[in-house]
Amino acid sequence: MLIGHLLALTGGVGFALAGKYAFGGLLVVIGVAGNHIADMVDGTHARATGQCRNGGELLDHFTDPLSFCYWMIGMSVATDSPYVGIICILCIYATAVLTNIRAKITGEFTLAAFGPTEFKTLLALFGAFLFINSLLSNLAESAAIIEGFLKILAVIGILQLLVGLRNAVHQVNRSGAKPDTSEWEQRN
Repeated sequence: MLIGHLLALTGGVGFALAGKYAFGGLLVVIGVAGNHIADMVDGTHARATGQCRNGGELLDHFTDPLSFCYWMIGMSVATDSPYVGIICILCIYATAVLTNIRAKITGEFTLAAFGPTEFKTLLALFGAFLFINSLLSNLAESAAIIEGFLKILAVIGILQLLVGLRNAVHQVNRSGAKPDTSEWEQRN
């Protein structure tokens, strides 16, 4: 898990540098794809060796949105667009919280049709595009491309969150357990 997290940081640094240096896009590919591979390997290894733990699952669901945030921060740094990055980060964490609360209420953990695997694939491909584009054209273009991509991610993130929230409310009302109407206990 630590290696995957360090690779996620590498991807974030890659995004931050991709607007100025050709190798930034290559770091994005290495960081994002490496993070995804490490994420798949650690879970597969835990299941194959009987080492699955609740703490491991908790850490996995904690570090995935954190990794995505590194990448949004990197793009924000590359384009000097902190407010767009903040919108993306809020969407990522709101979606993560929504997914986990829905899972708690329904007893079923489900992902959206476009989930973390698809998002990581999109970001790795975008990193490859940035790398190739920076070798074939001028680097000033890369920052503008990253900024446009970040803005598109922000709009899609907001829309996906709104649709996800509506769907989650309907799902928990249909299939969730009876609502807890008991008084809150105060523990001293």
